[in-house]
Amino acid sequence: MQRREFIAGVGSAAAWPVVARGQQAMPVIGYLDAGRSERDVTLLRPFHRGLSEIGYFEGRNLAVEYRWADGHYDRLPAMAADLVRRQVTVITARAIGAALAAEAATRTVPIVFNVGATRSSWDLSLAWVDPAATSRA
Repeated sequence: MQRREFIAGVGSAAAWPVVARGQQAMPVIGYLDAGRSERDVTLLRPFHRGLSEIGYFEGRNLAVEYRWADGHYDRLPAMAADLVRRQVTVITARAIGAALAAEAATRTVPIVFNVGATRSSWDLSLAWVDPAATSRA
């Protein structure tokens, strides 16, 4: 997936629940990362640049809740659950461990992820095309 498509997916997923409910609330992205904040902060530049390209600016019309596991993958499930409790609009997961933790934490919050493996190779049951389909019966 190209960077622009990924960022567009995050922005679209962040906006659709608010639009669907007719609310004026600021969307909140839950950013879940297995890495270290001090090392991976450079990865946020393209994330923010991509959001700005589609009209979203942190602190102005978008909030971001960051969770960094600092290499401790065992922390990801609790961090994902915390984001769900805080009722974020969408979770963006960087790395397969973060995507799996987010999937385990919710069936209602859209999850956008960008990993190097195919979805089926990790048995991710996230909605591939339709974010509304993240809820399973």
